[in-house]
Amino acid sequence: MKIGIGSDHAGFDMKNELIGILKEMGHEVKDYGTLTNERCDYPVYGEKVANAVVVGEVDCGILLCGTGIGMSLVANKVRGIRAAAVSEPYSARLSKQHNNANIICLGARVIGIETAKMICEEWLNAEFEGGRHQDRVDLIMAIQDNQ
Repeated sequence: MKIGIGSDHAGFDMKNELIGILKEMGHEVKDYGTLTNERCDYPVYGEKVANAVVVGEVDCGILLCGTGIGMSLVANKVRGIRAAAVSEPYSARLSKQHNNANIICLGARVIGIETAKMICEEWLNAEFEGGRHQDRVDLIMAIQDNQ
C-alpha cells in the first residue's frame, strides 16, 4: 500500500519513526513534510496529504500533530476526505470498518510510538464493511455535496 504521511513540528519525530515502521511492514511511504522540527503551520502539511489521497497519488494518509485534532480538522475540509483523529487501536479499526476513513490523525503529544504503531497496524489491516455503513458514509459525503 502507498501511504502519504505528514506532520507539523510536534509530530515530526514520531512521523520519522512511523515511516521506518511502515516500511518494515512492507508499505511504500511518501513524506509530505515537514522536514524539520522547527515550528510550522500544520494546515500546510495536512492539506498536502489530503490532496494526495483525493487524487490517488497515495492510497491513504497518516497525519500527526500535537493532538491529531488540528490535522483532522484540516484534512476534513478537503472534498472526499474522511479523516479520523484516533488515540487507540479500537477506534482506528472502526474508523475504517464503519466510516471508511481514508486518513487517520495521531497526536504525538498524546500517545507514544508503540501505541501509534498499534493504531497504524489496526487501521491498515481493517477493511470497510460496507452495507449499512456504506449508507452512512453516503450520507456524510452528501453533506459536503450540499455545501
